[in-house]
Amino acid sequence: MKRILAIGDIHGCLTALRTMDAEVGFREDDVIVTLGDYVDRGPDSKGVIDFLLELRERCQLTTLRGNHEIMMMEARQSRDNLVGWLSVGGNETMRSYGATRLHEVPDRHWEFIEATLPSVETETHFMVHANADSNTPLDAQTDDALYWEPFKDPAAHFSGKVMVCGHTSQKSGVPKSVGHAICIDTLAYGGGWLTCLELKSGHYWQTNEQGHSRTGLIEVS
Repeated sequence: MKRILAIGDIHGCLTALRTMDAEVGFREDDVIVTLGDYVDRGPDSKGVIDFLLELRERCQLTTLRGNHEIMMMEARQSRDNLVGWLSVGGNETMRSYGATRLHEVPDRHWEFIEATLPSVETETHFMVHANADSNTPLDAQTDDALYWEPFKDPAAHFSGKVMVCGHTSQKSGVPKSVGHAICIDTLAYGGGWLTCLELKSGHYWQTNEQGHSRTGLIEVS
């Protein structure tokens, strides 16, 4: 049966991502949705994007946009934006490229970042980076909701679909589910875990930068 897999905030954690590939065994018929924040804070943002470009060749990969991709793109617009981005993880990203100027980032990586999407949905779920207003269709959501709003106690979306998101790091290292919404940012870059959730079953895998792995289950209705 085709799996639909959502992967939380990666933040430059290439070892955790490679370990996830080995543990889950990503397959050609898998539908994989990454929830954004590929860059910043972790040690190898360049390697993460290289890996995702390769993964796109062997799986059905959809890449969502996170607020850190937005900040990286906006860093090209002004020195103030650049300084702001560098202070929240951009320095680590630039080190991963061995670069001192943004124009040294390869064009194919900028194309990857610029092509990221705001949301995606299935018959039963929708996926965003941060959050969504419960009374607003997905195609009418504000950038503030999609990329910046924290996951606290979100109301159920009027569509009846379950929201899967990242952005708000769960310091417990365990995904947070309120039934109609699930946050799978489990602080991969900060000594926590990278989480991959299979939507239909609620089964999830977790890996970390030390190459460790574990699994869990979220009850689904």
